[in-house]
Amino acid sequence: MRILIATDAWKPQVNGVVRTYENLKRELESAGHSVAILSPLDFATLPCPGYKEIRLALARRSQIAALMQRSSFDHVHIATEGPIGWATRAVCLRRGVRFTTSFHTRFPEYIEAYTGLPAWISYAIQRRFHRPGIGMFVATPSLKAELSRRGFRRLMLWSRGVDTTQFKPRTSGEEGAKKDGPTFLYVGRVSREKNVEAFLDLDLPGRKVVVGDGPILGFLRRQYPDAIFKGAKTGDDLAREYADADVFVFPSRTDTFGLVLLEAMASGLGIAAYPVTGPIDVVTPGVTGWLDEDLKSAAMAALTLDRDQIRVQAMRRDWSRVADVFLANISQARRAAGLGKRLIAARLKSLQIRPRPTARPIG
Repeated sequence: MRILIATDAWKPQVNGVVRTYENLKRELESAGHSVAILSPLDFATLPCPGYKEIRLALARRSQIAALMQRSSFDHVHIATEGPIGWATRAVCLRRGVRFTTSFHTRFPEYIEAYTGLPAWISYAIQRRFHRPGIGMFVATPSLKAELSRRGFRRLMLWSRGVDTTQFKPRTSGEEGAKKDGPTFLYVGRVSREKNVEAFLDLDLPGRKVVVGDGPILGFLRRQYPDAIFKGAKTGDDLAREYADADVFVFPSRTDTFGLVLLEAMASGLGIAAYPVTGPIDVVTPGVTGWLDEDLKSAAMAALTLDRDQIRVQAMRRDWSRVADVFLANISQARRAAGLGKRLIAARLKSLQIRPRPTARPIG
């Protein structure tokens, strides 16, 4: 299958959306599918206001239309509601190409926090964006229920995975960082919507470590001189930060999933989080973490959990299964939209094979 994924989030950005589609692309291609990524790397860009490290594409519809005509994709998936997403949507609608979408980020809450614009207005815009799609992929059951209440339709579950060969606990022969007391770790963007201050304000023993970059990193460094800020890390460097920690604290109330939760679990870390969308779908209380409005209580309770059992739970979330569900959702959405026969006919045409006519009864 030839698939086009249009996304405004791509390398060199470091976030859960980028990691999701990097892993999805790898798994799909290893299974014999062809995947093209349409990203800001394909266009001229401008820095996003307030997030200069994020580049907004000056997406040209003519360029997207030419790509789609030249490559003749079997399916188009629009991952984000940014400039590339809107431009690809417009091209698909004009050309009569059916597509699926994903809901990854709570932009309405973020926009309200930064500008004061009521979230319901942004949600109305997002409903308009997703409405023409034949399927809208969401990461968790609780998010699906919430978006259904908000009027979104054709919702389909599509969870996330983790690379358990890269993210793993430290072995008995490995020396962790020398420290006094436990290490409580946060990994993610250092921005207002991530609620990092709720973690840094906790009165915890040992030390607090923050891994990540973002617009308020400098401010938090000045406000919390006792915390350790290590900046953004990837690959094995990031895996070592997880392995050297004792508890993973996830203070966000707005994430739709939290891929870092799975990375922490694969590393044997107990999770401390609020009982909100994302953690309530990923964390098994008393087994892989604790969910509590008292984040300190959750963090201290997470210290007592069995790291081996936490790791076992993460092992069940493989990226190959995530890719299988992605393909199954596409197939189901296309069948529901009556596109199955059309796809088969298009493939036969590309091979210059004509369908055999139905035999007429004699007489």
